Amino acid sequence: MNPLLAKLQPYPFEKLRQLFAGVTVNPEYAPISLGMGEPKHPTPAFIEQALTDNIHGLASYPTTIGSEALRTAIAGWLERRYGIPKLNPATQILPVNGSREALFALAQTVIDPSAGSLVISPNPFYQIYEGAAYLAGAEPYFVNSDPARNFGCDYDSVPTSVWEKVKLLFLCSPGNPTGAVLTLTDWEHLFALSERYDFVIAADECYSEIYHGDTPPLGALQAAHMLGLSTIERPYARLVVFSSLSKRSNVPGMRSGFVAGDAEVLKKFLLYRTYHGGAMSPAVQAASVAAWNDETHVEENRAKYRAKFDAITPLLQSVMDVQLPDAGFYLWADVSRTGLSDTEFAQRLYAEYNVTVLPGSYLARDAHGINPGRNRIRMALVAETAEGLEAALRIVKFCQQLSASASTN
Repeated sequence: MNPLLAKLQPYPFEKLRQLFAGVTVNPEYAPISLGMGEPKHPTPAFIEQALTDNIHGLASYPTTIGSEALRTAIAGWLERRYGIPKLNPATQILPVNGSREALFALAQTVIDPSAGSLVISPNPFYQIYEGAAYLAGAEPYFVNSDPARNFGCDYDSVPTSVWEKVKLLFLCSPGNPTGAVLTLTDWEHLFALSERYDFVIAADECYSEIYHGDTPPLGALQAAHMLGLSTIERPYARLVVFSSLSKRSNVPGMRSGFVAGDAEVLKKFLLYRTYHGGAMSPAVQAASVAAWNDETHVEENRAKYRAKFDAITPLLQSVMDVQLPDAGFYLWADVSRTGLSDTEFAQRLYAEYNVTVLPGSYLARDAHGINPGRNRIRMALVAETAEGLEAALRIVKFCQQLSASASTN
C-alpha cells in the first residue's frame, strides 16, 4: 500500500461521526444539519432538461479536454463576470469533474516528489489541500488565518527558507469556512511571491457567486488582469483558478467545474488528466453549457441566500460572536462565551436540540502554537430559510440555557 496514505487524517465528517457516536438525541426535535456544505436549493429545471435532452451523449467516449462548446461557454462567462480579455478556450480552459478532484490532481501534476517540496495552505482549510500535498510527496505548510485581518493569512510570517521550497500555494477566496475575500493588495503580494520563488498559485473560487454585498468578490484572474499580468509574454503565469457549478447553480451531483489560467500549467495538467481518466460525460457537458450561459438562476439563488443570512445572522449574534461574511454560505462563529469548546458545543447541541454543526478545530491543524479553528463552529446555511431559522432558534435557546446555567453556578 502507498505509505503516504498513513499521513491522512480522518475527514472532518468522520471525526464528527465519532464525536456523536453513542449520543442519545432528544426525540422532541427533528434533525437539522448545518454541518455539510452541500447546496439544498432546487436544481434549476432548465439544467435538468438540458441534461436529459442530451442523454444520447452517453453512447460516446468524452475527450479529456472537453467540448469546444463548453470551453467557449466558460470563456464567455469569465469574460462577462470578471471583465477580463477572453481566454483562449483551446489552451487556457479545461473542464473538470468538480473542483475537488481537480484541486487534488493539480498537486500531482506540479509537485516533484523527490524535491522535498512544500505546499502552502491556509489554516483552517478545505481538507483536500492537505491530502493533495501528502499524496503528491510534499509536505503542507499552514499559514493561520487571523480574525484581525478579516481572517486573511499573514504570508509575511512565512520564512524565506520555507518559500524557497514551496512549489504550490492553495488558497480559497471566498474562503471556506471564513467567507473572507482577498483584496487586490493581497493578490499583488502573492503574485510577487510566486514570481520570486517560482511556485504555482491554485485559487479555489467555488463560492464566488454567493455574496452578501453589492460588489462581487474579486477573482484571481481579474486581479491579475488589473495588475497587467494578462498581457505579458506568459499570461497569468503560474496562476490557475478553479470554479464549479455546484454552489453557483445548485448541481453538486453533476460534478462540473473548470480550471483556467496559465496555458503552460494547463498543458501539463491536460497530459496528467488524459492518463488519469478525468473526462466529463457529454450529457453533463451539455447541461454545463446551459448553466454557464445563464445568470438569472444565479441571481435568484444569491437572493435566497441573502434573505436567509439577513434573517438568521442577527439571531445568532445575540448569543455568540459571529459576523456576516464577505461571501459564501457559511457562518464562522466563536463560541468561547458559552463556556464550551467547539467539540463540546457541537456534541451537546446535537444531543439536546438535534442540530448538527461542525467543530472548527476539525477544519484546521495545530500550527505555530495554535489551532485557529478551536472554539469556533462552522454553520452551513444551505437549507431553505424556514429550516435554517428553526435551527437558529434552537441554537439561541441552547446558548441561553447555557448562560442561565452558568449564572446560577
